Amino acid sequence: MGFFDFGTIFFLIAAVVIFFQLRNVLGRRTGSERPPFDPYTAARTDKDATQKPENVVSLPRKRLPGEQAPADAYTAIDAFAKPDTDLNKGLRAIKDNDPSFDPKGFVDGAKMAYEMIVMAYADGDRKTLKNLLSREVYDGFVAAIGEREAKSEKIQSSFVGIDKADIVSAEMKGGEAHVTLRIISELISATRDKAGAVIDGDPETVAEVKDVWTFARDTRSRDPNWKLVATEEED
Repeated sequence: MGFFDFGTIFFLIAAVVIFFQLRNVLGRRTGSERPPFDPYTAARTDKDATQKPENVVSLPRKRLPGEQAPADAYTAIDAFAKPDTDLNKGLRAIKDNDPSFDPKGFVDGAKMAYEMIVMAYADGDRKTLKNLLSREVYDGFVAAIGEREAKSEKIQSSFVGIDKADIVSAEMKGGEAHVTLRIISELISATRDKAGAVIDGDPETVAEVKDVWTFARDTRSRDPNWKLVATEEED
């Protein structure tokens, strides 16, 4: 019996010592401990915290009907076209429907498009023309290219440059913005027949060309590109 009592007391003392040691090591709950680790929740939280909206692009918002434009919204337009003129009013109307529109930037882009279209027509490059022309204008250009190819004629052209490009009118037609430019360019161009003889133009002379071109864009579309919708050549 004595052995039993001594053993029982020994184990009780050992248990108490171990309990206090564990308590000191592990500490006591205070109510401010972190919740148990959940690998699924942690993965979603870490992903959300580190993910950056790199592909998000903020587009200019179209003003609602009756919404007043900011005071400086038309500064670039007023500097480009005299206030209270038809041209100024037309450019302002386009700006109202397309807040990103800038007349100077538009002219710079139109000049590049003009050169690309002129050279693509001379080279018979239908693919380039298709991206820059409306369906109606494209069909007309392609028909002329096809007729030229049927006769085995070729246009030899060298684009010298653009002397002047001015916006002469601008307006909204429904949801479409239309801008017309008068472009004066210099071009060396000659058309040769199947035998190589020059039948039109002059391969040695720089000619002045005057064109009136109209570009259009659907402001309701997310596509920012303008397309040539009408052409006219001045005498």
